[in-house]
This record gives sequence, C-alpha cells and structure tokens, in this order.
Amino acid sequence: MALAKISGENRRTKSILFLICCAFVGIFPHLLEPAKNLFPSITLAFILGGYGLQVVLRDRRDNYQLQNEQIIKDEKFYESLPTVDVLVAARDEENVIERLVTRLLSIEYPEEKISLWIIDDGSQDNTPNLLKQLSEKFSNINIFSRTRMSGGGKSGALNSVLKKTKGEWLFILDADAQLQSNVLIRAITLALHGGWSAVQLRKAVINCELNQISSYQAMEMAMDAVIQRGRLATGGVAELRGNGQLINRKVLDSCGGFNEQTITDDLDLSFRFLLTRSPIVIMWDPPVQEEAVDSVSALFRQRKRWAEGGLQRFFDYWPLLISNRLTNLKKLDLTCFFLLQYVLPVVSFIDLLFSIILFEMPLFWPLSIVAFGISSLAYWKGCSAKSEGPKLPSPNFINVLGATIYLSHWFIVIPFIVFKMSLFPKSLIWEKTNHSGS
Repeated sequence: MALAKISGENRRTKSILFLICCAFVGIFPHLLEPAKNLFPSITLAFILGGYGLQVVLRDRRDNYQLQNEQIIKDEKFYESLPTVDVLVAARDEENVIERLVTRLLSIEYPEEKISLWIIDDGSQDNTPNLLKQLSEKFSNINIFSRTRMSGGGKSGALNSVLKKTKGEWLFILDADAQLQSNVLIRAITLALHGGWSAVQLRKAVINCELNQISSYQAMEMAMDAVIQRGRLATGGVAELRGNGQLINRKVLDSCGGFNEQTITDDLDLSFRFLLTRSPIVIMWDPPVQEEAVDSVSALFRQRKRWAEGGLQRFFDYWPLLISNRLTNLKKLDLTCFFLLQYVLPVVSFIDLLFSIILFEMPLFWPLSIVAFGISSLAYWKGCSAKSEGPKLPSPNFINVLGATIYLSHWFIVIPFIVFKMSLFPKSLIWEKTNHSGS
C-alpha cells in the first residue's frame, strides 16, 4: 500500500467496527460473575500502567538536546547550513499577522539561505490588506493568496506553495507563533547532528495566566512533551504537533506532500514519516509559543478536530502499522497509546452507560485511575522542568489535581467523535482556532 494513495476511504465503516469492539469490551465484564468482573480492567491497568510509567520516567532533560551549542558559533558551520523555507498558512489572522511578520524577520539565519512565505488562505477579514502593506515594506516576505474555496484546509494551503519553494528544509509555523530568534538555527543543528528527519519544538502557552483553562493547557503541553520524549526514549514513536515543526523536504516529498484528506495534517504526516522510517525528535528548549483557547466551547471545538484527525490516521494506516515496516517496540508503543488515548474513553463511556442501566458500579475504574495517575506524574515532571519559554504553572497539588480533572474532557470528546464518525457520512471540515493576539 503506497502512502500517497491513502485517501481515507471507508472511515465510517471502520468507525462502526471500532465502536462495536469498544462496546463489547465495555459490556463483557458485566457478564462475568462479581468475583471476576474487575479482572480485565486490573490486568490492563498493570500492563498499560507499567508501560506508561516507564515512558514518563525515561524522559530526561538532556535527552534530544544539542549537547554542544558552541557549534552554532562556528563560522564554517554557518557556511554549511542548508536552505530553509519558513511556511505559515494564515486565514483571518488580522489580530496576529503583523506580530508574526516581526517574529519571522527576527529569525537568526543566513539571509541568502532562508525564504519566508505566508499563505493567505482565503481570508475575509483585514488580513489580505495587512499582508499587502507588509510585503511592500519588507521585500523578503513572500505572499501567496488562494481562494477560500480552494479546499484541502491547512494541508492544501501548504501544498499550494511547495512547488514555488526550493529549501532543503521546511519550518512550519502557525500564525500566532512566537519564538526566540535563535530557535531555527538550534533546531536545524539538532536535526543535522542527530540525524533526525524532523524536529518538533515543544509547544508553550503564551496566555497561560489568562484563566484556569489556559493554565491547564500550558500544563498539558508540558505533559505532552514529557510523554513524547519518553516514548521516543523507549524505542517508541514521537509525533509532530503542527506549529513549530522543522521537516526535511526530501522526506516530505517521498511521503507525497501534505495529505489534504485529513483535518489534522501534523498527525497524519507523523504516521507518514514513521512508515518511511524517518525519525522525529521533540526539542524541549527553546519552545514555540502559541495562544491557548480561552473558553470551554472553543476548547471542545479544537479537541473534537484533534480527536477526529487522530482516529482518522489509525483507520487509514492500520494495515501498514501492523506490517514489518515498524519494529516491535514501535508497534507496542502505538498499541499502548491507542488503547489509552482512544479505546479507554469509549470503553469507559459504554461501561458507565451499561452500569446505569443495570444499577451496578462501573468496572473499568482501575484502568482509568492508573491512566489519570500516570498523567499526573507527567504533569508534575513537565512543569518542574526548566523552560526557556513562558513560565510554566507551578506543579503543586492543587494545580496537578485540577489539570488531571481537566483531562477528563477527553472522555467526553472521544466517545462523541466515535459516534459522530459512525453515524454520519464522511465530511472534512477544517476549523481554525481563533487568535486574539494576546
């Protein structure tokens, strides 16, 4: 099965089969006698909890960081740097577009080896006018415009300029990105010296002090980086996160470019890199900074898109994921991740529903408690680490407890998305996150 030919067919059928399997797993323990009905959950808690604990403990601050930063001060090294295209897809970003251009122009990199591209993806606000003014003021900013009906979402926007770029590496940013001026040269140096095909910068939240929701998202980003780096350290899989991703152009071309049949280009591309044995690394410092959503409704809109895109890629690529393209350690890592991230929320929902019908206690609480416990440890570890970005929330008991409870929103979002994908025909709706410029 060629990667370029995967187009996301039969996702609805696969969703239905996934839902049926989760329903069976959620109901089955209730059919056992009381002395044995907790056995499936406790067994999974030991297996998945043990793996999760190993992942969190294996993350080290000095893992996957450039050990000798004196390299980047060497004149000969500057001369040997590869060419880089910085790409930003922007739609209705009048609040942040001027700040973005300021950030792009401050990037420290040889001028003749960097090209800056902003794709106006059919903006209907003042973004086109602002971009026109900025391009007249700064000649090294390239603007590419396409209509709102062009299709393909962010993937389509990025694909639209690929033929116009010639860089050996691509640095993909969101319109609200803020970054240190030396982040690109540090990331490219890590990639070249480590033999990585892609570098994903840790994501940090700019507006973490806005309210409790944004604070928990800041903690969640730190937790995610800890888990990703731990997965990589155990021989598992690291993934791209959209904003702040440095990727090798040749590898991207071999993967068929960005997939326009998915609503999460970064998660889909992560699997394409994985299946072509092109390793991705997570760089802790310096991070790329971005805005967190500031309301419950915006959070759920964003997470529904992430959940649907995350499931889509497993449904699309599963024959290749179980093939000999992957090592046994990577298969084990993906299996544990899939069970905890996607299966557990759906099974727990069905377990709870069946418990209410039968007037019984839910039976998957041991596994859920272990999963939340591992997350709490990752929260504490991530927020305890030093950061060159915005100050992380204190990992005190109240904050960690609140952030752990906050994680339960996935136990609502993922079952909702599975039912939606099972009951309704496939529809690709690319919803952007609104940025206020805070």
